[in-house]
Amino acid sequence: MSLNNSNRQCLLELAKNSIQHGLQTGRPLKVDLGIYQGELIKPGASFVTLNINHQLRGCIGRLVAVRPLIEDVAENAFCAAFKDPRFLPLEAYEFEQLKIHLSILTPSEPILFSSERDLLLQLQPGIDGLVLKEGRYQGTFLPSVWESLPEPEHFLRNLKQKAGLPPDYWSKNIEIYRYRVEAID
Repeated sequence: MSLNNSNRQCLLELAKNSIQHGLQTGRPLKVDLGIYQGELIKPGASFVTLNINHQLRGCIGRLVAVRPLIEDVAENAFCAAFKDPRFLPLEAYEFEQLKIHLSILTPSEPILFSSERDLLLQLQPGIDGLVLKEGRYQGTFLPSVWESLPEPEHFLRNLKQKAGLPPDYWSKNIEIYRYRVEAID
């Protein structure tokens, strides 16, 4: 999906408005689909990442498109601000310092590999977002995580840990999916 500048700005504004609405009411902004069109009302998957002074303040999203993109962004913005279990709910005084980053995801595609080494050779740092699945364990890293973990080996080891597995874990049952994002900030 490639959004035009108007739609990109609309999504950013909507994320901001949903957070403001949450500060005032404790609920996410309800989106009137009748006033939007095109790509914004097609099913879309997004992550909303919030930072204050270059420090993570919340990040929530979906890997699979199950609702209109405009609704997904509004809900994820609210949840990133108030429902991320790693942080206390956003306070009003923090709002002006907030930096909002949106990631609009492409559908995930499986990566076929014969070994961990083969997988590592296929990864595209800075481009690939990854989903790791192994039984009941699952984790994902957005492509922006490559900024702090630029080496494929470190990226994969940390993704395993995020999924709840040991960093050196390997099994023929591991599934890896790749997705890309359209970044908006």
